[in-house]
Amino acid sequence: MRLHRLDITAFGPFGASQSVDFDNLSAAGLFLLHGPTGAGKTSVLDAVCYSLYGSVPGARQGSGQGMTLRSDHAAPGTRTEVRLELTVAGRRLEITRQPPWERLKLRGKGTTVDKAQTWLREYDPTTRAWKDLSRSHQEIGEEITQLLGMSREQFCQVVLLPQGDFARFLRADAEARGKLLGRLFDTRRFAEVEKRLAERRRATEAQVREGDAALLADAHRMQQAAGGAMELPELAPGEPGLAEAVLEAAAVARATARELLTIADRRLSAAESARAATGRELADARELDRLQRRFAEARERAARLAERSDAHRAAQERMERARKAEAVAPALELRDAADSEHRRAAAAEARARALLPQALADAGAAPLAAAARRAAEELGGLESARRAERRLAALVEERAGLDRQERADEEVRQEAETWLADWETVRTALQSRVDSAQEAATRAEQLAVQRDPARRRLTAARQRDRLADDTEAARQRALAAAEDAVEARAHWLDLKEQRLHGIAAELAANLTDGTPCAVCGATRHPAPARKTAGHVDREAEERALTAYQTADELRAQAERHLGAVRETLAAARAEAGDTPTAQLAEEAEDLEGAYTRARATASGLHAAQEELRRAEGEREQRVAAQQQAAVRSASRVAGRDRLEREQAALEEELTRARGAAESVTARAAQLERRAALLTDAADTARAAEDTARRLKDADARLADAAFRAGFDTPADAAAALLGDTAHRELQRRLDAWQSEDAAVRAVLAEADTADAARRPPADLTTGEQAAADADRRLREASSARDAADRCRAELDRLSAHAATSVRRLAPLREEHTRVARLASLAAGTSADNERRMRLESYVLAARLEQVAAAATARLLRMSSGRYTLVHSDDRSGRGRSGLGLHVVDAWTGRERDTATLSGGETFFASLALALGLADVVTDEAGGVRLDTLFIDEGFGSLDDQTLDEVLDVLDALRERDRSVGIVSHVPDLRRRIHAQLEVVKGRSGSVLRQRGAG
Repeated sequence: MRLHRLDITAFGPFGASQSVDFDNLSAAGLFLLHGPTGAGKTSVLDAVCYSLYGSVPGARQGSGQGMTLRSDHAAPGTRTEVRLELTVAGRRLEITRQPPWERLKLRGKGTTVDKAQTWLREYDPTTRAWKDLSRSHQEIGEEITQLLGMSREQFCQVVLLPQGDFARFLRADAEARGKLLGRLFDTRRFAEVEKRLAERRRATEAQVREGDAALLADAHRMQQAAGGAMELPELAPGEPGLAEAVLEAAAVARATARELLTIADRRLSAAESARAATGRELADARELDRLQRRFAEARERAARLAERSDAHRAAQERMERARKAEAVAPALELRDAADSEHRRAAAAEARARALLPQALADAGAAPLAAAARRAAEELGGLESARRAERRLAALVEERAGLDRQERADEEVRQEAETWLADWETVRTALQSRVDSAQEAATRAEQLAVQRDPARRRLTAARQRDRLADDTEAARQRALAAAEDAVEARAHWLDLKEQRLHGIAAELAANLTDGTPCAVCGATRHPAPARKTAGHVDREAEERALTAYQTADELRAQAERHLGAVRETLAAARAEAGDTPTAQLAEEAEDLEGAYTRARATASGLHAAQEELRRAEGEREQRVAAQQQAAVRSASRVAGRDRLEREQAALEEELTRARGAAESVTARAAQLERRAALLTDAADTARAAEDTARRLKDADARLADAAFRAGFDTPADAAAALLGDTAHRELQRRLDAWQSEDAAVRAVLAEADTADAARRPPADLTTGEQAAADADRRLREASSARDAADRCRAELDRLSAHAATSVRRLAPLREEHTRVARLASLAAGTSADNERRMRLESYVLAARLEQVAAAATARLLRMSSGRYTLVHSDDRSGRGRSGLGLHVVDAWTGRERDTATLSGGETFFASLALALGLADVVTDEAGGVRLDTLFIDEGFGSLDDQTLDEVLDVLDALRERDRSVGIVSHVPDLRRRIHAQLEVVKGRSGSVLRQRGAG
């Protein structure tokens, strides 16, 4: 990787745009970056890091997503930007980054935040032009990280070599060295292996404990099922031997349960035999009691039957008479039906004869039928007269319609003549209204053109008068705000200059003996600067800066307001001119009045035109209606004559047909009613004669049937009949008496029942008590046997479940043992790990050994062959081993800890270590060549000879076109290194000066 050019704008202490030509500086191979404390040397390196990774090292990134990177010296309209041109992996790239920027809104008041921007371009040597690659933060970050092969932390340790960090690395313990090396070499995967092994060990241990807990739970359930006769092992989950002890105790409990089940079976068999014997005795006693009660009930039933014997014989006689009367029932029903039919026919005949004329009231059926036929024939002859009567009614209606049409046409003719007589006067008035409205519309259009400019001039004149006073007030406020901002800026710059003069005392306040100085790197501080009276600290400077920024913002707001007021006033004067506002208002009012009157008159144009068109249309309609009415009146004369002739002929025909009736329809209605009455009377007379004949025949058949059944009269037979309900009830009583009599005789004839009646009464109480005692003993024995069987089954089930759990848990126990051994070995806590070295420490130890070897090659040259760095696996105190670092002194031949080196020795040892680490990390990153390196501070602790040797080593880094930048403010280096990049600080921010380069 080689840097070519760096452009910085409004970044850190640099308020304006600054450029660094690394190609020019690198021509000398070794260049110096120097400047006073606080000028911004480290900010140059921060700009390089920010352009590559989008962030700066360590705590300097701050908060606010990069907004703190903006220079306090930058102008409000200048945006912070960093652009870096470099070559990496054979590709020449240009990276431009702009952090978030809080700026004033273009419209309105307040501020807004512009998002961060990033551009990546690549130079195409074929076309000799730059081409855009990406504007995505994520894509550019991934591309740069992949090309460099290292993270931001690795870059800051390898390219921007911080000597203070490596000096602490030399004195640090194994844990601190492990953290730094872990970040550089990314050994997180080995730490993850340790973590995963530990998690797996905890997981398998929890699973084993969980399995043992379930096994103990089964053991407790077996103890509960065994009734407390089982002894549990006194072992906790996870302890060895727990499974075997539980299985052994379960086997003993199962054997005991089987013995108890055998005893319960025998007791149950004895109880069942005793229960069967008492059951048989109780059944015999219950049977004897049943037979004795049966015989007694039969005797009581026989006595009750003897008491009801007379009623039974009377019922039998009544049933016999009813059976005889059933033979007469059909004749009775036939006679009743014939009588009912005859009564209905006689009533219908009487009703029909009551409607007949007196002359026909006593006529027979035949005369009545003949009279009905004659009336029907006369009715048929009136059909032609009916049609003539309907036609006459239609002719009358038609003539009435012609009369109505004649009257309507006459009204139309008269109304049209009246309206047309005034037509010329109406048309002239309407045309005059249309002409007046058209003239008013033309006048309103002309006034409208003059109306809007007059309004604008009046508005502008009023605004001109109002802004004339506002402009002077705004100018006074802007002048006062500018004076306040100048005073606040001068006060802030004075305080800042006072603080810079006393910055040495502020830095010296944190110095302690043995700690390297942040400025010169020396560990001894014989005369640290002291704070004087009136010392300005950082808080005072920041308060003054805040006050200045507030005053400057108020000044800018006042100036923007003054400019806006002046622009508005100029526009108003250009529109209104110098005419007085009162005169413009009067002219606008007169113009508005004339325009309003013209618009009011012109608004009636459309209505007048429409009314004229409607009037002309109405005239045409009335003329046409008048002509059509005259034509219709002439055509109706011939039609009226034809209707009068047809009406006279029909009236003569109807006079003959209706006779004495009012109309033919009335005559037809009379004949229809007469024919219907005669027909009905004839039919009812014939029906009455037929029913009288059938009734006489039914009376004869009934008398004959009653005599043959043995009854003196038909009335006696009818009285002997029984209804269905009464017959069923009487038959049920007879059947019940016979069934009861047969049942009683059967019971009294039974030999067993009679023999039981002669024996003593049965004793059921004693037998039932003995049977209840036997049932209770049987239930107790059965319950005991069921409990013993359930205990045996539950113990078998739980034992089988426990055995299955033990078999299932066996592979898990083996896995837990294996994983626990690996986890302890990787964590350095196993007895097999003699050096207590963790897996990650083991890998880092190998890397540290490579770093020590690479650093020794340079340390030998810097120390004139005296010192060598070696890696040590020995443990230090109670800590773990693997990351020890010792220095071998060739003068004494002894090996000692790097913490015993002096300040100057620590510097060049840490420098050698940093360079060696850079070589190893570069190889780890895929061999990316680093053509530009920076070394930050620490040279102030070296004497002249050691400084020469260190510079010789650094000068050797220039081989194969490599350049090294030294960041220091040691004066002696300015004489030794000619290519220099100086950072000069001032009130308006720092600037960069490049001199002595090729």
